[in-house]
Amino acid sequence: MTSLFLKQKLFSWKDHFTVKGDYEEDRYTVEGEFFSFGKKLHVYDMTGNEVAYIHQKVWSFRPRFFVFVRGVQVAEVVKEFTFLKPRYTIHGLGWEVAGDYFGHDYEISSEGRTVVRVHKVWMTWGDSYAIDVLDNRDEINALAVVLAIDAVLAMEASSAASASSSSN
Repeated sequence: MTSLFLKQKLFSWKDHFTVKGDYEEDRYTVEGEFFSFGKKLHVYDMTGNEVAYIHQKVWSFRPRFFVFVRGVQVAEVVKEFTFLKPRYTIHGLGWEVAGDYFGHDYEISSEGRTVVRVHKVWMTWGDSYAIDVLDNRDEINALAVVLAIDAVLAMEASSAASASSSSN
């Protein structure tokens, strides 16, 4: 099992953060594109090689992100239209997501087997959470899918905040 720790910078104009490993060592850097249509994230290993790329399909009724690992599309993450509780579908990997997304406390599974556990790390400044990947071979796919789900949550929080400030 591998644990990754993600701490996003608070008040950042452009997404840029480091993903740490089990022993607080730097494992990956994540960088967003500032001037682009839709959200785009690049994930680099510590030697500077791009290992994953996540981008949003801009003209889509539902939030939809494409996940590429080493240049090959491996998944499409889609937020389903539901009234009560958000639900995500991950096409391509055969993974299912369940739990409390807003609280960063959810699991990703495949055929009843847990692949990833995500949980919020409390008492930190900014958004921080742990990503426990049960099989090391799933590490990059898991990180990229979690980043796509996080991008949807951030977009919704941003639009909810702007909607409430414009109504005041």
